[in-house]
Amino acid sequence: MAIRVNSSALATMRSYEIFRECPAEVVNEIFVYLQEHEKGVYRAIIQNIATQRKLRPVFIERKPKPERHEWLRQALSRKPADDVAAQTLQIWLLGAQKDLICQFLDALDIAHDGKGFVDELPPEPPSEKLKAAVDHLLESHRPEIVAVYLNLFQTMDDAGWKGLEEILTTDARLKIGQTSGAETA
Repeated sequence: MAIRVNSSALATMRSYEIFRECPAEVVNEIFVYLQEHEKGVYRAIIQNIATQRKLRPVFIERKPKPERHEWLRQALSRKPADDVAAQTLQIWLLGAQKDLICQFLDALDIAHDGKGFVDELPPEPPSEKLKAAVDHLLESHRPEIVAVYLNLFQTMDDAGWKGLEEILTTDARLKIGQTSGAETA
């Protein structure tokens, strides 16, 4: 899976920053999904992190699940793990959150395969339509999940969408971390 990360989007969180700031409950949800539905991916993440840290994978695998997931979270919260963190989030979103992705794409009239895959992103939609799509997501999904998706979505296009960047910057409901889920001021 090729990942193109837009480093010019200053307010958009990078994948490793998402893991660093995301509530532990969401991070655990990500790893539980991968462990139950994407076993090969889960093992590959452990292998990759173990290699980066010069450890044997069994060291990580033998930890109790909550401790292992927190340990993986800490490892994916480091800047050198950004590519692995991005792939982890992509796999989780496309598997566990495909309804959210399809709902967003449908609201913006972006053609997709029904599973959230898009061949080519169109130009940025009008800001009113983008805001309405984000508001609709927030009505039917947890704000922290929507925030993770939109931050990752923003990094997938070389240019990013200025309107989405503005929404991510100004809408308090989309702040990942302690303020995640707060009402818009």
